[in-house]
Amino acid sequence: MNRTPDHDAVEALLWDALRDPGTAWSLGSFGVIAEFMRDPDEPVSALPDDRMGMATTRGAIALRPSADLRPVAYETAVASGWNHAVALCLPESACAMSRRGVVTELGPDREAARPEDRDGVLFDLGLDLLAVDACVRSRDPEVIACLRAGAGQPLFAHGNPIGPHLVAMSPHRVFVARIGRIEVYAPIPPSGGTSPEGPHTHVLPKLLRSGRTHAATTPIPAGYVPCAGLHPAHPYKDMQGQRIAFDAGRMTAFQALLQRWGDPALVAIKHGAEDPEGAVSSRHAQAARRVAEAQARYLRGEVVEVGPGDDEDEAADIHA
Repeated sequence: MNRTPDHDAVEALLWDALRDPGTAWSLGSFGVIAEFMRDPDEPVSALPDDRMGMATTRGAIALRPSADLRPVAYETAVASGWNHAVALCLPESACAMSRRGVVTELGPDREAARPEDRDGVLFDLGLDLLAVDACVRSRDPEVIACLRAGAGQPLFAHGNPIGPHLVAMSPHRVFVARIGRIEVYAPIPPSGGTSPEGPHTHVLPKLLRSGRTHAATTPIPAGYVPCAGLHPAHPYKDMQGQRIAFDAGRMTAFQALLQRWGDPALVAIKHGAEDPEGAVSSRHAQAARRVAEAQARYLRGEVVEVGPGDDEDEAADIHA
């Protein structure tokens, strides 16, 4: 899969997805992710500069795609059937961010999506991720003082004052990659709480310790790193992962994206072709066949029950 993407076509893909309230967005790495989504009737504000995106009262997305941005559409097999997404990838040589390993004060956030947030103080959480800087931002003097007290230390270090107070403080989360950023303004849910229905973030230390940029189930081309992703409306679940009535139109719409932006070898295998030269990993080839079988069952109207491990499988499938 060595096609060079056409920059105009990539921008058209992004604009189409931004205009569609049924599409969710993610930006991050394996185990550390920010998500942006909006309701169909939710008021949005245009960005005050030339970036692609929008802001709501709950969060924002701001993109500035570079010429080497490569969309990769894919499907992965899970217990309930399949997930789908379009990963937004950069060459490994061009994706690196700061790689800070300790909490670091960065000063006013001059790139904030909303003008009123540009005097907020930005702090890198120091998670040492390859392709994303996971940051928080605040204008509150008490929050800033706490963040400064923990600066120079790893976030999860014993005695760092940030950890015990982060949920209660709920500063804005600002995740930044070379291609743009997602900002989340909603409060951080308490331990054991559920993510809000809207923009939110996840920091999962167990997955973070793996050091991976994406899940092994995600077929990202060699030499590329997923920095972000767009998640078109799914045929049998909503943005919160809850079951809905199967919508064959949504499945058809994603197949067009898969044909345009997916790995041609995997698409061919999904439709019954063999891979005699071993161009595709056996894991990804088998997943493509499983997805085809699951989609055929849904199209025939068969009911597929959710297994007990389904939620865990799908959480591990998030790559960016």
